[in-house]
Amino acid sequence: MSDTPNTPSPEAELQPGAANDAPAEAGTPDLATQLSEMRDKWLRAEAEMQNLRNRHKRELEDARNYAVTKFARDVADAAENLRRGLDALPPVPESDEGPIAKLRGGFEGVERAFIAMLERHGVKAEDPAGKPFNPELHQAMAEQPAPEGVEPGTVITAWTPAWTINGRLLKPAMVVVAGKAA
Repeated sequence: MSDTPNTPSPEAELQPGAANDAPAEAGTPDLATQLSEMRDKWLRAEAEMQNLRNRHKRELEDARNYAVTKFARDVADAAENLRRGLDALPPVPESDEGPIAKLRGGFEGVERAFIAMLERHGVKAEDPAGKPFNPELHQAMAEQPAPEGVEPGTVITAWTPAWTINGRLLKPAMVVVAGKAA
């Protein structure tokens, strides 16, 4: 006989209908509830990991596309200075073969190649002259009365183009905007 009167025997634990059929203690969740909770936690963790992967991918893409922003801004300044130099050269007739014509032709070739190289790398210049003023792309340097036939708020003159890198503003255009007619 056993010294403990209420302890079931090992045979009683294995027999169906013995102590195993007792109801679960109050307050303890059953296996289906635990499974549901664990599945919910797992799905949330999976969703969070996917969000983390997407955010990391987006950050890497941004870093790759915009890492050279400061360098591109400096290069855009150089392109603007090249254009200013070309504009400062005296105009020459098409038939002129003199040194100024050759100098102008050479600089224009350099400018075309330079702009093409920038565009291959996602840096683009946009001339805003004649377009509506856009404060996201343009910096108004002055306002003049609107000439006849020009709507107020239109860019009359662009001192510099607007520069973008992969669609993001790199450098705003400096413009003169048409105001109300006098």
